[in-house]
Amino acid sequence: MELPELPFDAKSLLATLTELPGVYRMIDAAGAVLYVGKAKNLKKRVASYFRERHPSPRIALMVAQIAAVETTVTRSEAEALLLENNLIKSLAPRYNILFRDDKSYPYIVLTHDRYQRLGFYRGATDKRADYFGPFPSSQAVRESIHLLQKMFRLRTCENPVFNNRSRPCLLYQIKRCSGPCVGLIAPERYAEDVEMATMFLQGRQQDVIGRLSAAMDQAAEKLAFEQAAICRDQIQSLRQVQDKQYVDSGKAGDVDVVVAVAEGGMLCVNLAMIRGGRHLGDRPQFPSNSADSSPREALSAFLAQHYVAHPVPPRLLVNLPPADDEPADWLGEIAGRPVRVAQPRLTVQRVWVEMAEQNARLAIAARRSTLSRQGERLEALCAALGLEVEEGKEVRIECFDISHTQGESTVAACVVYQGSGMRKSDYRRFNIQDIQPGDDYAAIRQAVLRRYAKLLPSDGPVPSLILIDGGSGQVASAASALEELGLSYLPLLGVAKGEARKPGLETLIFADRREPLQLPSEHPALHLIQEVRDEAHRFAVSGHRARRGKAVHASRLEDIGGIGPKRRKGLISRFGGLQGISDAGIDQLTAVPGISRELAEKIYAALH
Repeated sequence: MELPELPFDAKSLLATLTELPGVYRMIDAAGAVLYVGKAKNLKKRVASYFRERHPSPRIALMVAQIAAVETTVTRSEAEALLLENNLIKSLAPRYNILFRDDKSYPYIVLTHDRYQRLGFYRGATDKRADYFGPFPSSQAVRESIHLLQKMFRLRTCENPVFNNRSRPCLLYQIKRCSGPCVGLIAPERYAEDVEMATMFLQGRQQDVIGRLSAAMDQAAEKLAFEQAAICRDQIQSLRQVQDKQYVDSGKAGDVDVVVAVAEGGMLCVNLAMIRGGRHLGDRPQFPSNSADSSPREALSAFLAQHYVAHPVPPRLLVNLPPADDEPADWLGEIAGRPVRVAQPRLTVQRVWVEMAEQNARLAIAARRSTLSRQGERLEALCAALGLEVEEGKEVRIECFDISHTQGESTVAACVVYQGSGMRKSDYRRFNIQDIQPGDDYAAIRQAVLRRYAKLLPSDGPVPSLILIDGGSGQVASAASALEELGLSYLPLLGVAKGEARKPGLETLIFADRREPLQLPSEHPALHLIQEVRDEAHRFAVSGHRARRGKAVHASRLEDIGGIGPKRRKGLISRFGGLQGISDAGIDQLTAVPGISRELAEKIYAALH
């Protein structure tokens, strides 16, 4: 974009602006976007930046760099919010507070099958099932599912397994399932259990206890003492849950508690989720570009970025009034219903907010401790290996590992450590081809070549240290690849396993022919190397298993005449893999497009 040669004139700009809603972009003299914002009234919002004094030194510094302002008019503030978030994600402006983009939060799902299945779900919701949540973490979902299994004994198995069982599984034996797969519970009774589980997830625990108490009394009158004991155990489990939920409001409802806390130079925004009146846990986040930002600014940025991608509950409790004007208005537009954003008034609401603030402070303390420990480990690593890192530049470590099974389905993995931890967005896997099966040296060489072949032309991030999980042979192969690329100046180190592969006995192999080094088992530099090496191994193994699984599925199906790529893909999509196809009956197989009864019988015979 070409910027005006004349000095920036704020008065001339403001005279041309509209009072409609929209998005504005602050741009510097080099054409870089400094800041993206939304406004209910573009003229009023942009004018607020060009006052004589700014309460925030950070905003004053940004305003001093403005060379141009671009605006886009939208039909509503909610539409402006969506556009603002898209631009923030694509442009990553220097002065916007940025939160990590959590793709999706987990839910509990209840399918609409005859015997409804209880399960973990992550992704877009639809009308083919009932969804409860979202939950702050996978652990919170799994704990809730375990609790529901214990109280209501709902099935959790997938349909291909459920439809082909001839006897109940272990979950029935340990009283975590009522055995609907083999008809050990009537559909009407199972539906009652589903209804009570739904009431529990909606926060109606007292209604569930009342219904169970009536059922227990009725069973006792009929001398059905076994059934009465089951109801008694369910009531006891529910009361234990209520005792643990000491922040339960006693009322059903979904509430998000959002607090922003600044302490010791760190800023944390903590999201606590209340679903069905139950506190499900916290999710602390540390935004980028937040230096010199106030907690109120961070709170507003979180509300805007988070609720564009995730469901908005009817109520939001905050510990500070957001810097943005009337967030309830645009949140309500997004949700399609009224949304209340307020600071706590009732005692239980104050308890929720205070707990969220305390957990934010604990998260800050834990992060500070982690950063301090990581800093000590990095300093120890640089000292032990003689690494020289430019002042102000973060140490970047890239580590390679190879995984295969007797030379088959070889996968190389490269993981990245930078700043204060692993940087998963920079991880890469390579399917190794055209080598002698089992040749780890050739695999390492190919992976290094493919990883760094475009490093110089693209001016990408240069590693401060390259680790190779292996001994002198693997190091020599990696060094040969770097030399071929003209990158032999990059520090390269091999991590050879010690006797009996025992952690703490690793030997460090240098590519520059220095004497191998064996650090003490308690050395902080060795601990950092082990952490990165172990992550590379995990990432390589998971990639290899996935590739091997695909190969096994494909080869088993390819051996069956009449199964081409399209039908093979349809079968795997329908049943989830080879095990699901094996568990399916002939009638189920014929339900897949392109599978005739004759072909279904052939598939069934081949897999049994």
